[in-house]
This record gives sequence, structure tokens and C-alpha cells, in this order.
Amino acid sequence: MSGNKTKGILFVLSAAFFFSLMSLAVRMAGDVPTMQKVLFRNSVAALVAFSMLMKNRDNFVLPGKEDVLPLFLRCACGMFGIFCNFYAIDHINIADANILNKLSPFFAIVMSIFILKEKPNRKQVIAVLIAFTGALFVVKPSFSAEFFYAAVGAMGGFMAGTAYTFVRKLGMNGVKGPVIVFAFSTFSTIMSVPFVIANHAAMSTSSWLWLLTAGIAAAGGQFSITAAYTHAPAKEISVFDYTQVVIAAALGFIFLGQIPDVYSIIGYILIIGVAVWRWAVDR
Repeated sequence: MSGNKTKGILFVLSAAFFFSLMSLAVRMAGDVPTMQKVLFRNSVAALVAFSMLMKNRDNFVLPGKEDVLPLFLRCACGMFGIFCNFYAIDHINIADANILNKLSPFFAIVMSIFILKEKPNRKQVIAVLIAFTGALFVVKPSFSAEFFYAAVGAMGGFMAGTAYTFVRKLGMNGVKGPVIVFAFSTFSTIMSVPFVIANHAAMSTSSWLWLLTAGIAAAGGQFSITAAYTHAPAKEISVFDYTQVVIAAALGFIFLGQIPDVYSIIGYILIIGVAVWRWAVDR
């Protein structure tokens, strides 16, 4: 195993822990508007990213002209993905919300066709189809509010996969991870402000503390996942990201008393199983 691949795996595992903690904190923050949670999460991440750039100014290199559009699209897709993910976390089982968000590597395979001009092989196509079948068990199509909330969560997975594909493109072009994180966090913070002004809610001390935790955890997760995908291709390391579902399920059970239903568990098995299979055959 190459040094870069090993680093990529370790960064993915780190991101899984941080993002699971973030999911719990977002849910525990209570009845706060979703965009307000997004603002809090990204403003904390922006401050952390800025401080890290100031500590290591060698990383503070502006992207070239050819990277401006990919960076903007990474930011826009990432922000919309976070909104969808947070909205789902507030309305469905956090393990379900996390597994739907973890469709992102499969969506990344699809979007790599258009963004990176990478043609998937037959095994990757099969993996995507099985993963999307698993997603149907989690989403449970119906004319219900639960289906709508889950569908929003799946959309978050699509936007995250698209965003990570742009991260990979920027990394291949030499754009440093901290610059990508800072640009994304700052963009999302600025774009969230008008929505929060229009629909602001007072927060309790508990909400403040939980959202501060969410912001710090999100910063740790964002740096970790950005570092991971700039060290190795998604197809080589993304399988380890599924530990996030296990961690989220454990946190959901311990702190919220949530237990996934049988259909969701079938979906988890299909999605995680095909992710492990794809990783094994690609090694």
C-alpha cells in the first residue's frame, strides 16, 4: 500500500468520526432553522480554516484562473449538500441520514464521467446500481413526509458526491486542501446570512453549545475528507468512509434512542456491502 493511500485511509476514518459527531450535535441542537445551523457550522469551520492558513502561509496560494469555476462549483454544491443533509438529520433517523449522504462516492463515480472525463468500468457501474437499489430501501418511496425527508437526504448525497469530485479535480491541479476548505466555508457562511436574517430563531445555551460542537466537528471532518481525496482517488479509499454510518447509528441509539427499521438495515447492508466489494476488487 502506498504512503499516499495509507494517509488517505486514515484521513477518511478521521472524517467519519467527526462527521458522525457533527450529525449528533446538529440533531441535539433542537428546533433551530436548518439554514441557521448551516451558518453556525460553516462560520466556525471558516474561522478554523483561516487560523490554519495563517499558521502555515505556504498553503495560502490563490488558485489559478482555470480553478476558479471548479472551486465555485465545489462551494455551491457543498453548501446545498450540507443544507439537505442537515434537513434530513432534523427529520429522520441520523443513521439513515448518514447512509444517504454516504451515497456520495457512488454519485462521485457518475459525476467523474462529466467533470474528470473518467470512464467507469463495468464493476463500478454494477456497484452504483446496487448502491442506488440499497438507497431505495432507506428512502422507502411513498406519498409520505418521511419519503420527502429521505429524498432530500439522498439529494444531499448527490451534491456531496459532486462537490468531492471537484475537490479531486482541484487537488489534481495542485490547489491546497486548506484553501479549498476556507473558500467553501467562507462562501457558505456568506450565502447563509440572508436566509438567517429572514428566518432567525433565538437559541438556548444548550443549542449554542451543541452547534459550537457541530462547527468544530465539521471543521475536523472537512479538513480530513479534503486531505483524503487530495491524497488518493475516491475509488481506493471511500469504502472506509462507511464507518461513519456505524458510528452515527451507535450515537443515535445512545443519545436519541433511535433504532433503524429492517428496510433501512437492508439498505445499509446493500450500500456498505457493495462499497466493500468494489474496494476489494479494485485493490
